[in-house]
Amino acid sequence: MAQTLIEKIVQKHAVGLEPEHVVKSGDFISIKPAHVMTHDNTGAVMGKFKAIGASKMANPRQPVFTLDHNVQDKSETNLKKYAGIEAFGKQMGVDFYPAGRGIGHQIMCEEGYAWPGTMVVASDSHSNMYGGLGSLGTPVVRTDAAALWATGQTWWQVPNITKIELIGNLLKGVTGKDVIIALCGLFNNDEVLNHVLEFTGDGIANLSIDERLTIANMTTEWGALAGVFPIDEVTILWLRDRADFIGKRGLEGVLSDTDGENGVHPRLNHDRINDLENDSLIADNGAYYTKNIKLNLKSVSPHISGPNHVKTMTSLHDAVRKNIKIDKAYLVSCVNSRVEDLAEAANTIKGKQVASHVEFYIAAASSEVQAESENRGDWHTLVDAGATPLPPGCGPCIGLGVGLLGPNEVGISATNRNFKGRMGDPTAEAYLASPSVVAASAIAGKIAPPFEFENIAPDGQITVIDKPKTGESKVRLLEGFPETLGGEIIFCHQDNLNTDGIYPGKYTYIDDFSPEQMAEVVMENYDPEFGKIVERGNIIVGGYNFGTGSSREQAATSLIYRGIQMVMAGSFSQTYKRNAINNGFLVIEAPQLLADLKSEFGENKLSVKTGWEINVDFRNCIISIEEKRYPISAVGTAAQELILAKGLENWVKERINNK
Repeated sequence: MAQTLIEKIVQKHAVGLEPEHVVKSGDFISIKPAHVMTHDNTGAVMGKFKAIGASKMANPRQPVFTLDHNVQDKSETNLKKYAGIEAFGKQMGVDFYPAGRGIGHQIMCEEGYAWPGTMVVASDSHSNMYGGLGSLGTPVVRTDAAALWATGQTWWQVPNITKIELIGNLLKGVTGKDVIIALCGLFNNDEVLNHVLEFTGDGIANLSIDERLTIANMTTEWGALAGVFPIDEVTILWLRDRADFIGKRGLEGVLSDTDGENGVHPRLNHDRINDLENDSLIADNGAYYTKNIKLNLKSVSPHISGPNHVKTMTSLHDAVRKNIKIDKAYLVSCVNSRVEDLAEAANTIKGKQVASHVEFYIAAASSEVQAESENRGDWHTLVDAGATPLPPGCGPCIGLGVGLLGPNEVGISATNRNFKGRMGDPTAEAYLASPSVVAASAIAGKIAPPFEFENIAPDGQITVIDKPKTGESKVRLLEGFPETLGGEIIFCHQDNLNTDGIYPGKYTYIDDFSPEQMAEVVMENYDPEFGKIVERGNIIVGGYNFGTGSSREQAATSLIYRGIQMVMAGSFSQTYKRNAINNGFLVIEAPQLLADLKSEFGENKLSVKTGWEINVDFRNCIISIEEKRYPISAVGTAAQELILAKGLENWVKERINNK
C-alpha cells in the first residue's frame, strides 16, 4: 500500500502493530516519538507525573526541558519555579536548557532533536515548526507528556493528510511569512483543520530553512496539526552547516554524561547526516491525500493579517491606502526571529530611525541567533535605529514582560498570533506581517511597504480527493472491549460547539465539585433543555469541530458522569479528542451520519431526542441504523487499551505496577 511521507514517519515510531499493518490516515496507534519537549509548563507536567505514581523517566534521552516563556519575570516565585524544574531535570538526567538560551522550538532545531524523518512532539502548539526540517512535529497535551516521561509512549490517531504544492518562485523581497499569510487568508474556512500537511512542489527548492520553519510554524494558526517539508538538498546543507558550527562551538549544548563522547555531538554529526542523505524518506507515488492545495508562489506579494484574526488577509497596498497608524512594532517569537529575519529587518531599516511615537521591540529566537546577528552587524543596526532589545525567548507575543499593547493601541508584529487581547489590552489591535514590513512600518509610524511591488492577488486552488475504496477488513479487538455498542441518538447539530458550551467555565475551578454535580450542569450553556431529555446510555451526535475552545478536561468527563456512552461528530477539536480518549471516553467521527441527521431533523432545536437506535460494530467498522450503514475509522488497539483502562493515567499506572 502506497504511503505518504507522514505515514512513513509514523510507521517508524509506531509500537505494537500487527506484523503486516501498514499505517494509514485514520489509524489509532501507540507511538514512541523520538523526543518530547516541555517548557515553562514542565512544572505542571511534573505534577501529573508524580500523581500517576511515576518516579523515574522511561528514557531520559527522550524528554527535553527548555525554559522560555516567562523569562523576563525575575520574581522570587518564578525563579523558584525555574530552579525546581532545573533540579528535577538534573535528578531525572534530562537535557535542560535554562532561561536565556532561547525559545524551545528553536533549540529543538539547533541542537538536532527535531531530526528529519522522525516524529517529535511538544506540549506546545507551535511544535509544528519542526516540519521545516522534515520532522513530524505535533503538539500533545500535558497528560500525554507525563505518560511519555513514564512509559516512553502515548497514542495518536493519524489525521487526514493534505498535500500543499508550492509552484514557481517567490518574487524578490517576498518571504516565507508572506506565503503562510497567503495560505491562511486564501483558505480560511477550516479547509485544513486538524490535518497534517505535506509540502511539495518545485517552489520549495528555493525556500531557505528559515522560511520553511516560518511556514511550518504558522500551519498551527491555519488549523493544521503539523506541516512537514521534504528532506532535500537544502535540508542536508543546513544540517552540515550546523554540524560544522557545532564542531567549532564545542559541545556546550550536550548536556548528559552519556552524550558527546569523543567530542562528537550525539545528534548533529556528519555520520548521521550521511545516513540521512543515503536513506531519506519520501512519499510513494500513488499515496492518498484527502485534499490537494496549490499555490503559485509568483502570485504572492506582501500582505498583512488582521486585525485580531490570523485568517483575515489584506494586501499591503490596501493597508497603505487605509493609513493605519501604529504605536508598537515587534520582531520577536519562534516564527520570525532567526538570522534571516533580523537581516531582512536590518536591511530595511539601515540608515533610518524608528518613528518617534513608535516602540519597536526585538528578541532573537535563541542566544546563538543573537550572537550571529551581532557578528553580522544586523543586531546593532536595529538597536542603533531605535529598537528595544529583549532577551532570547518568548514575551510580548504571549502577553508576558515589557512592551505589551496598551488600551486602543495598534501594533504590527512578525509573530504568529494576533488574537484579541493576546499581546496586551483587549481593546488594542494587532496585525501580522513579514519582518521587512514590520521594520518599514516602525520607520514610517504606520503600516508601510519596504519596497515597491505589484499589487497582485495570490493564486491558489483546492481539490478534494475521494478516498479510494478498500477491501473489507476486520479489526482485532482486545479482550474485554465490546464488539458492539448500541443506544439512542441525542442530536446536537451545532458546529464548533465549544468546551464552555459543554461544561461552563464558572464551574471549572470549583475543586470540590462532585461528579454528580458535573453531570447536572453538562451542556448547560449550549442548551438548558439538554438535561431534561438525555438518559444514561444515550449516544451524542454533534457537528463539526466538536469541543473547540479551551482544553478543560471536564468537557469530556462531565459527559461520562452523565452516562453518555460516546460522542460521534462530523469532526472533533484535536485537543478535545485527546482529552476524551485520555479519560477513557470514546469519540468517533461520522460525517455521513451527521449529514443524514441534519437532513432529517434540521437545525431548529439545539438538542433532539431522535428515537434513532444506533448500533456500532467495532470489529467491522460500521454504524447501523435499521437498514442504513455508515463506515467509521477503526478503533485501534491503542485506543481500546485506554478505554478499557478508563484513561491514560490508569494505563500508565498499570505499566508502572507491572514493571
